[in-house]
Amino acid sequence: MSMFNSSRARTGRPFATILVVMGLLAADAATADPAGTAVHDASVQRGRYLVQIGGCNDCHTAGYAEKAGDVPESEWLTGLAVGFQGPWGTSYPANLRLALQAMSEDQWLSYARVPRMPPMPWFNLRDMSDADLRAMYRYIRSLGAAGELAPPNAPPGGRVRTPVIVFVPQVPAQVAQAAR
Repeated sequence: MSMFNSSRARTGRPFATILVVMGLLAADAATADPAGTAVHDASVQRGRYLVQIGGCNDCHTAGYAEKAGDVPESEWLTGLAVGFQGPWGTSYPANLRLALQAMSEDQWLSYARVPRMPPMPWFNLRDMSDADLRAMYRYIRSLGAAGELAPPNAPPGGRVRTPVIVFVPQVPAQVAQAAR
């Protein structure tokens, strides 16, 4: 009796079922290939999703908020030359595509968790898992280098030569009078 016949005799499963199972195992092996290509692709897609839901484009992509997200992906995350000004000085959304081209994944993990000037919600990145940060890194790197460096941050009272969004609460006169 051949190996296949004896297998069928013991399990009652036809030869075709064994081939299907072997095919599924081969597909699983392809997903976890040694080069990590299939796994890398899934990670890149996860990174894209995290960038979108994390609001990264809101500040790091010119015109994204104003166009309700209708900006070509080729323009995503290239930074913005509009500063956010407040008591901390003036901060600019970095060109993440250029910044991450110069970093390794491990460097990105450290960089992402360092406190930043407002309005950057750095604490959201701090609280992400390593896997999520790595996925974001892989996605951003997959976009390639593009754009220009953002202007350097300026200290409080420092000279700024770009448009700014002022992040200082204003109290309208009618609200001030009502509070009296």
